[in-house]
Amino acid sequence: MTKHARSLLPTLAAAWLLVAPEAHASAPGTYGMGSRAGALSGAVTADAPDFSGCFYNPAGLVSAPGLELSLGYVYADNRLRINGKDNDVADVHGLMAGIVAPGKILSLPFAFGIATYIPDNGLSRIRALRQETPRWELYNDRPTILFLSVHLAVRPLPWLELGGGLAFLAATRGRFGIRGEANVLSPYDSQLSHEVDADLTSIRYPIAGARVKLGRFGYLGVAYRGQTKLDLALQANLEGVVDFAGVDVPLRYTLETRTLDAFQPQQVVLGLSFQAVPRLRANFDLGWVNWSAYESPTPRTSAHLEAEPPPGVGVELPEDPKPVVIVPPAFQDRFVPRLGVEYVLAFGAERRVSGRDAPAKAVEIPLRAGYAYERSPVPPQEGPTNFVDADRHTISLGAGLVLNAPFSVLRGALRLDTHVALSVLPERVTQKANPADFVGDYRADGTMIAGGATLTASF
Repeated sequence: MTKHARSLLPTLAAAWLLVAPEAHASAPGTYGMGSRAGALSGAVTADAPDFSGCFYNPAGLVSAPGLELSLGYVYADNRLRINGKDNDVADVHGLMAGIVAPGKILSLPFAFGIATYIPDNGLSRIRALRQETPRWELYNDRPTILFLSVHLAVRPLPWLELGGGLAFLAATRGRFGIRGEANVLSPYDSQLSHEVDADLTSIRYPIAGARVKLGRFGYLGVAYRGQTKLDLALQANLEGVVDFAGVDVPLRYTLETRTLDAFQPQQVVLGLSFQAVPRLRANFDLGWVNWSAYESPTPRTSAHLEAEPPPGVGVELPEDPKPVVIVPPAFQDRFVPRLGVEYVLAFGAERRVSGRDAPAKAVEIPLRAGYAYERSPVPPQEGPTNFVDADRHTISLGAGLVLNAPFSVLRGALRLDTHVALSVLPERVTQKANPADFVGDYRADGTMIAGGATLTASF
């Protein structure tokens, strides 16, 4: 009886794995939104006039040349290691899509934009780990979540653009229950029924920004992304009768778990985009990320087992598990610099393109490169926690093909953008303050390779 009673907790914990979400951010925050932004390492706060502005700076949407429809795909191969062994951090792949619809209300230019990322390997995923278990906290399954962003931008003055709206992260939550009669000596004679109830839920947070036109040289931009988190609760129940050697024992087991997931810190990004010479554009972003507000995702769990054995039957029930003492992560705020460069080759005859003030060559080939440095916000893990992380250097390359006014029914442009990005996480050594720590010292390093393509039609 005792052995089987104690086996109930892992059973219900497994149910939690099936219905609860895991994510600390969305894919755009890790791998970029759209291939143009990905090729520039995300340095587009002052230069995002397409659907990617729904993530980087919605103010830029009002500069879209016309109605734009975009569809893309991204794939990221994560190879993160501890002591030279791959930790099976999930690869990320999914669809990205967006719509930008500019227009005018009286004489006021405005634009409406939608952007989304849809993972093609499931809407949510979780690995429930103790805080003592080493894991790549900022990358382990974090982008496996649906992202949607809806924004509105206006240009109240010729030199000022403003935009804002809401972004949504979607995941699942649910409950689990078992009822019936269990036969300890003959499990196949058990009559049990179970119920899993899972729902799609969402959280929202603001994204807002502004752009100031710097004459003919470019733009100065600023963007804000708000903090968000998903407070999850699971209530699981098992109620029924256990047949123990012919003796019916009523039993009731309850499990309650609360955890915080999908935590995304607030951040402010200042960007500059300037064009010193024709066809050459340089972008620079500097972002502040409020990692010090990061909250531990370690579950807070309580469980209780009740049984009513007949008189004279000695049964030892397990004690309720002791509450977990959560150690604050104590992450540190970070500044993140990003640099992007774009040069456009042009060929063919000049054509009038819808949405452009000046004629453009029939074919344009943008060439892009970028670099970003993200210093790890995770402090040295000298105590009981093991949130593994390392600094991240990202180098990106990309190219595009733009056909201006290619058809009589398409007087805008047809654009195909591609990119590839390599992130290198140099080795970081963790040395424990307590030599008796069961994990011991360890080394962490890795690489992340991401790539994708985006097709955009501008009308």
